Amino acid sequence: MIISFKKLLKYSFLLIFAFNLTSCKEANYEAKVNFNKDWKFTKLKETTTSDEAFSKPNFNASSWEAVSLPHTTNIEPQTVNNQWQGVAWYRKSFNVPVDPSTKKVFLELEAAMNFSKIWINGMLVSEHHGGYLPVKVDISKYVNRGNNVVAIRLDNTDNKITGPKPLKRLDFNMYGGLYRNAWLHFSNKVYISDAVLAKKVAGGGIFITYPKVSKAVSEVATKTHIINEEKEAKEVKVVQSVFYKGRLVKAQTSTKKIAAESDIEIKELFILNEAKLWSPRDPNLYHLETKVFIGEKEIDTKTTKFGIRVFTFDKENQLEINGVKTFLRGVNRHQDYPFIGYALSDNAQYRDAKKIKEGGFDYIRLSHYPQSPAFLDACDELGIVVVDAIMGWQFYNDTDAFREYCYRSATELIRRDRNRPSVLAWEVSLNETKAMTIPFMEELNRITHAEYPGENVYSCGWMDDVYDIYFQARQHRILHPHALKDKPYSVSEYGDWEYHSKNGGLNQDNLPNDLRAELSSRQARANGEKRLLNMAYNLQESHNDNLHTVAYSDSYWVMYDYNRGYHPDIEYSGVMDLFRLPKFGYYFYQSQRDTEVVNVLKLATFWNKNSPLDVKVFSNAAEVKLFLNDKLIANQKPDQNKNTDKLNHPPFTFKIPSFEAGTLKAIGFINGKQVSEDIVKTAEKPAKLKIWIDESGKKPKADVNDVVFCYIAAVDENGTINTDYTEEITVTLNGDIEIMNLDIIKAEAGIATALIRIGSSLNGTVSAKTKELKAADFNFKLN
Repeated sequence: MIISFKKLLKYSFLLIFAFNLTSCKEANYEAKVNFNKDWKFTKLKETTTSDEAFSKPNFNASSWEAVSLPHTTNIEPQTVNNQWQGVAWYRKSFNVPVDPSTKKVFLELEAAMNFSKIWINGMLVSEHHGGYLPVKVDISKYVNRGNNVVAIRLDNTDNKITGPKPLKRLDFNMYGGLYRNAWLHFSNKVYISDAVLAKKVAGGGIFITYPKVSKAVSEVATKTHIINEEKEAKEVKVVQSVFYKGRLVKAQTSTKKIAAESDIEIKELFILNEAKLWSPRDPNLYHLETKVFIGEKEIDTKTTKFGIRVFTFDKENQLEINGVKTFLRGVNRHQDYPFIGYALSDNAQYRDAKKIKEGGFDYIRLSHYPQSPAFLDACDELGIVVVDAIMGWQFYNDTDAFREYCYRSATELIRRDRNRPSVLAWEVSLNETKAMTIPFMEELNRITHAEYPGENVYSCGWMDDVYDIYFQARQHRILHPHALKDKPYSVSEYGDWEYHSKNGGLNQDNLPNDLRAELSSRQARANGEKRLLNMAYNLQESHNDNLHTVAYSDSYWVMYDYNRGYHPDIEYSGVMDLFRLPKFGYYFYQSQRDTEVVNVLKLATFWNKNSPLDVKVFSNAAEVKLFLNDKLIANQKPDQNKNTDKLNHPPFTFKIPSFEAGTLKAIGFINGKQVSEDIVKTAEKPAKLKIWIDESGKKPKADVNDVVFCYIAAVDENGTINTDYTEEITVTLNGDIEIMNLDIIKAEAGIATALIRIGSSLNGTVSAKTKELKAADFNFKLN
């Protein structure tokens, strides 16, 4: 066949166009792709060897459930005492838009509970113990350009390699699933490495440190690890730019030659004049943009958030942040939600952190395991100092496999979080585990300082041997006082166990069980004002006691109520309940904040016929006036005994002669000027329902598996919540939203809560009604 010159020219043009289109498509691929959608999921009652068929690329999973991440293996009831454990499978078809013979492809799971196995196109590529740190795998050799299949097997049954003790007596839950984000990463064969995969001590990825920190002049040192997997040497140009609030502060460029199939570390030092320092009061964040070029072609780029700060201890082992003495008032946090376990959206993680900051806490101990990158992002942004912990609680297995798991966890935790300004110290310790040996602790401490060399880097643990910082719970101090070695000391837990247990160190062993329950810090919101006020007193008393020690910080146990796994009751010592509704103790901590930050005043009463007549007012005002139905009851300054009370702002107590229905109003003053006010009205008969949602700094977002708390309150005609209301409420939904509650939805102290998951759009409606009360609606709308 003879083709004319004109046709040949046309075909050549089309061929060149098609080639260029394909090349452009590959050249413009995203370097980091969200991998959360379009999974298929199943969980197994029993496992057999035939389960391996699930890993095969041609397995038909059409009957499995369609899910997206974050995802939990099992929706649990509100009180969890028989949590699901077993084997779960996830499968997903995915596209690789590049040629894996010339590019790099990585799969990252932010968390996979607890023992995971990963197959790509039927080939086993990873076996990983541990459910709290990322699983990242180089899958370049296993994928094809175009369609591929990943299969993941998860096992969250009790595990002697990872610990901790068996779930039936664990005292918290380890919920299953791919419960954080997943990502697909693409890069050239010359690329900035991953800090964990590089397996370089104090190296890999991008590592930022601060040789000098001061308001006048600060130094920011960067170390960038670049790998060349090409068969020939490459000359790279690395451009690093520091930005503050989107404005370029400084940029530096270096050029280096990397030998074939080799790697190199590139170090830079930035001198910043009048840098904005990071602290809990001023959490200033910078961004480091790192770009790698070969010739004029950009081949890799990474953005790293950082904050310039230094944590030091003075001669009395008191903490200084950037040279300013700072006592850290803190709290502990378990990361679970009701019903969905660990499967929180990134927005939900932020909302949890926001409530902690607004509750008066500048510090959080992440007990007792590594928590979500999204939560730590929020701590960096909001100014919450963090102690980052490996998994560990009352469990030590005297085997090499268990020890190596702990050593790897410490290494990977530091490599994951070392650039975060919020991290003060690394809790490379197994909490309340007496069997830890000195050599074991010494190796964990050695790893800490090897992975993060230099000054002002701290390990910490619950025994006063080896570690740089000593953690001790208050109940341990009461029961087992001993001389403190010359090192910084933090009260790691307080305010709960010593008021609850018969061996808590106070006088509980002399009390009958019902009185112990009444005086305990473990109080549900439904338990009434008297018990909630007593809980708040426990917090006040124990926090004040901590201030009489040499501690530089403390952390109350615990921020949110949580499930205990084996127990018929929820653990109720949270200053907020399971649904993130505040108890009176929350307002006590709020009132301890500095008036330069915020003015706080809260009446700790429902003011009804059953309310105590000793009315507490939590406030950081210098003076408070209390009115009942516009009649002045008293004008008062804090009841402060300077010899025994070190609290910043002790509560105000007003004695009211007798109950009178109506309006209580408290007004706070500083230097004679009104700065705050709170009003509580006696609730009348419930007349209608009111609905609102918890945003806490993040509006609901569609298409990311966002979850929000939707509150439904029984209110009177004036809008006052009737805290005696405890009836069941019927909730119905319309639109692309889903209710996660397994249990009936019932009011507690006047408020019921539905956990709502947002779908791919944000146009749903929540409706609520009871037999007696008018229906109420709430509309989710796109902004």
